[in-house]
Amino acid sequence: MTILIEQPEFGSQVEEKKVSFNANELILDGGFMVPKTLSSQDEIFEVPDINAFGQSFRDYNVESERQKSVEEFYRVQHINQTYDYVKKMRKEYGKLNKIEMSIWDCCELLNDVVDDSDPDLDEPQIEHLLQTAEAIRKDYPNEDWLHLTGLIHDLGKVLLHPSFGGLPQWAVVGDTFPLGCAFDESIVHHKYFKENPDINNNIYNTKNGVYEEGCGLDKVVMSWGHDDYMYLIAKENKTTLPSAALFVIRYHSFYALHRSGAYTHLMNEEDKENMKWLNIFNKYDLYSKSKVRIDVEKVKPYYLSLIEKYFPTKLRW
Repeated sequence: MTILIEQPEFGSQVEEKKVSFNANELILDGGFMVPKTLSSQDEIFEVPDINAFGQSFRDYNVESERQKSVEEFYRVQHINQTYDYVKKMRKEYGKLNKIEMSIWDCCELLNDVVDDSDPDLDEPQIEHLLQTAEAIRKDYPNEDWLHLTGLIHDLGKVLLHPSFGGLPQWAVVGDTFPLGCAFDESIVHHKYFKENPDINNNIYNTKNGVYEEGCGLDKVVMSWGHDDYMYLIAKENKTTLPSAALFVIRYHSFYALHRSGAYTHLMNEEDKENMKWLNIFNKYDLYSKSKVRIDVEKVKPYYLSLIEKYFPTKLRW
C-alpha cells in the first residue's frame, strides 16, 4: 500500500511506503501497543539504569556542570524558537542548495559534533548513531529499514557545521515542540517560554492555536532543528524508506508527545499508526547512550548496503 503525504512548506508530494498492521496483531509491551512480531519479549538489548555520566537518563534537575549548560541551552532555545522564525528557516533550508554528499559522508562529518542539549552523552554523534542502530539491529534483525533509521535519525545535526551555516545549538538540537499553539507544561524547562515573543499572541496561546483538532502532525509547525531538516532531506531526495521511518526521524525529539502524551489532539489516524514505531524506536535512541564503543569499520559494509537500498548515491542537502 502507498500513500501520499503533502508538506506545503517543502513543495512536492512524494510516494512513500507505509508499514501497517491490524489490531489483532498488536500486544501490550512496556506500556505501549506494539506489533506482535516486534515485541520486546525476546529482546537482547537491556535498558541500563544510568547514562554515560553515571546519572539517571533525562534528569534535568541533577546538580552538575553539564546540567547547568543544558538548562542554559533550553533557556535560549525557548526564547528564540518562534512561529515566524521556523517558517523562515524552512524556506531557507528547503532550497537544498548547501552541498551534495552521501549519507555515509554525512555520518563522518558528525565526528566533530557534540550535542549541548543532551544531559546523557558527550561523545561525538557518530558514536550515538551506531549505538542506536546496532541496538535495534540485535533485537529486530529483519527490520533493516529501522536499522538505517537508527543510523540516520540525527544526521540533521550537520546544521551545526560551517558548511551548513554553522547554526547555533538552540536552532539545531534539543527537544522539539509545536509553534502556533500553547506551550504544554510538560516541555522541559517550560518556565523560559515566558520570554518567547509568541507568548504575546493570543491565538498562539490556545490549545489548538492556528490548527484544527485532528489535522495531523504534518500540518503542525514544529520548532526548527535537526529532526525536521533530516526529514526534509530524506523526503525531497526521494528515499524509499517507509513513512514510519520518516515519522520517527521527524518526531524523535518531540518528547512532550511520546513521553507525556501532550498534543495528541492534533494527531490524525496515520500519526497514531506511526506512533507505535516511534515508541519502539525511542527506547533505543535514549537508552543506548553509553561508553560502549562500536567498531565502525566492522559494521560499515552493512550500513552502506542499506544506504544503497534506500537512498540515491548523492543527496542534496
